[in-house]
Amino acid sequence: MHSTLTSLLRITLAGLLAAALLVVLPTVAHATVTAKSPGAVMQLIQPVAVVETKKVPRTHGQTTKQIVDYASNEPVGTMIVSNADRTLHVVLGNGKAARYEVSVGRDGFLWTGTTYVGRKAEWPAWRPPAEMRKRQPDLPTYVPPGPYNPLGARAIYLYQNGNDTLYRIHGTNNAATVGGFETSGCFRLSNADVLELFSKVKTGTKVIVR
Repeated sequence: MHSTLTSLLRITLAGLLAAALLVVLPTVAHATVTAKSPGAVMQLIQPVAVVETKKVPRTHGQTTKQIVDYASNEPVGTMIVSNADRTLHVVLGNGKAARYEVSVGRDGFLWTGTTYVGRKAEWPAWRPPAEMRKRQPDLPTYVPPGPYNPLGARAIYLYQNGNDTLYRIHGTNNAATVGGFETSGCFRLSNADVLELFSKVKTGTKVIVR
């Protein structure tokens, strides 16, 4: 009798675990699961947790801000991006500026000009421009805010003459890419830096790209 009850409990446990697995798996991959024992089910469940969590960033990345000597006739608050140096300076006045490391456009995507901050967004969504999707047809049409969004924690949208240039100063959930020629023309900071910068930048701020 005891042996029969033990067998029934094992079968019931296996069935419950298999049912739970069938709910979880469709969010990761299409699969058919046949569970013969609780141990077999657990072997299948464990890799799913690894796939779901290993790419989520655990920090906001490095802080690169430094107060440096910087001669400029631009008004206090003006942001000046140097493509050559891969830096962004915020003019503080009295010969000083706050300097941040940034990624700039890769070969063929560098640009220069004068823009201004048209709007700002916390945890922005991302809609790849049509031209970018032509170059990379596998891109989605929309990426919601969150740890997989390439704009990171904050985005500052650059405008000219009332029109969105489609270029941004933004964060990243891949901090290792900051400081290189990486982007399609946007300026990428670590999330740690963009969170600090975002809180101080006002709509209408002048942005010069050299």
